[in-house]
Amino acid sequence: MQSLDLLAVGLDRFASTLGEELEGIKAGGARFKAVRGEYGTGKTFFSRWLAERARQLGFATSEVQISEIETPLHRLETVYRRLMERLGTPDMPTGALRNILDGWFFTLEEDVLAEGNISPDDHTQLLERSNALMEKRLAVVTRSAPMFAVALRGYHTARASGDAAVADAIAAWLAGQPNVAAGSKRQVGVKGEIDHFGAMSFLQGLLTVLRDSGHAGLYLVLDEVETIQRVRGDMRDKSLNALRQLIDDIDSGRFPGLYLLITGTGAFYEGPQGAQRLEPLAQRLHVDFQTDAKFDNPRAVQLRLPAFDFVRLCEVGRKVRDIYAMHASAPERIGAKVGDAYIDELARAVAGKLGGKVGVAPRIFLKKLVADVLDRVDQFPEFNPHQHYKLTIQDTELTPTERHAASAQRVDDIELA
Repeated sequence: MQSLDLLAVGLDRFASTLGEELEGIKAGGARFKAVRGEYGTGKTFFSRWLAERARQLGFATSEVQISEIETPLHRLETVYRRLMERLGTPDMPTGALRNILDGWFFTLEEDVLAEGNISPDDHTQLLERSNALMEKRLAVVTRSAPMFAVALRGYHTARASGDAAVADAIAAWLAGQPNVAAGSKRQVGVKGEIDHFGAMSFLQGLLTVLRDSGHAGLYLVLDEVETIQRVRGDMRDKSLNALRQLIDDIDSGRFPGLYLLITGTGAFYEGPQGAQRLEPLAQRLHVDFQTDAKFDNPRAVQLRLPAFDFVRLCEVGRKVRDIYAMHASAPERIGAKVGDAYIDELARAVAGKLGGKVGVAPRIFLKKLVADVLDRVDQFPEFNPHQHYKLTIQDTELTPTERHAASAQRVDDIELA
């Protein structure tokens, strides 16, 4: 659970405040946070680092990649479906909805039995009373999304009677999956599919289930929201408005137990095709970044991640080397042959091959360090990276962004310090 903590560089200044915010969510609050940074600053790493911390506190987590085609932000029913597909808990990293539901119904049944009016052997009464208790606790959600409670009742009943096919179908419908068998839906009394507005009510229901079954809340990441700048104008406006509505709903208290974090480039927050296009959203996201970055306020609605420089690249390399050595068959050889000076040398070489763009170097640098150098040093006693290894990088190994960086040809383009 703490692997990303071991690799984190430069995030200590955020840790205390973010931890306090997560504790506030556990107490019934809700929070929205925006992270900004260019490619290579570690936005996705940051969001996953915080996700690990959230899981340690008992949160369920989910990460949704926003994209023009697969997951457009203006279609919240699709965002909801992706959220549910990637829903994880400390015990189950992904696809955890069924476990969450089963755990909740177990909790409801225990609460019913604790009343002392029903025998544990009276399965019919236990089912009826736990379903009634479920609907009572979902009363607020049911007013805006009555089908949520209907589907849960159907799922619980099918599960209790051993009808696995119907239980599976209704769990899929609750997760926003399309094309669920009409017969299964008809059997439990649900209709149609979850739409844009219903998705937010179902999210509200999920939060109720999570808190009621002992989870601290839900940590949700919407990654790469800058992609909405590339969609058609009307879709872009709908996406921006959907984000504004989410923030407003969080502020109004509609989603207790939710920590929503978005990531995007500076162009999304400041450019004419991003948040600035919708004034109410721009106002909600505005943070003054004119002062020195060392004075940035971690409590602000928006966090700025600094560019990934050569010093941080080498520091990550040393951390990876040290972690590798802890599990290597010949740890003393790792330390002797892959010293700090060699880490710096390899980092400089990789960054140089990528036109000096240190921000895009971490992925390929760590891949070369582990697979090409550390693995060989560990397996072959006679292997010496200074003598036997020469860095090569093929176009096929690179992402489009890395390939673009590697196209820098002039010495003046290369800035490693």
